[in-house]
Amino acid sequence: MSNEIFYKVSFVVANGEHPGAIMTVDHRPEIEDEVSFNGSVFKVTEVMELMPTVGNFGFLHVTCEFLSDIESDE
Repeated sequence: MSNEIFYKVSFVVANGEHPGAIMTVDHRPEIEDEVSFNGSVFKVTEVMELMPTVGNFGFLHVTCEFLSDIESDE
């Protein structure tokens, strides 16, 4: 059995500036981490465990704030 834990994470963006996302990630987000999804970068401001980890799977709620759009090379 693998020791690696996967997390289903609900990312909610403060102030409704972005619709957020639900993603599966292979590490637990921490406060001040920068995460990217849907073409934007966000800073994690809060992490809440929704239920205890079962086996190698956990559920988290993350609040974050918009930092910037990701610039494309096109």
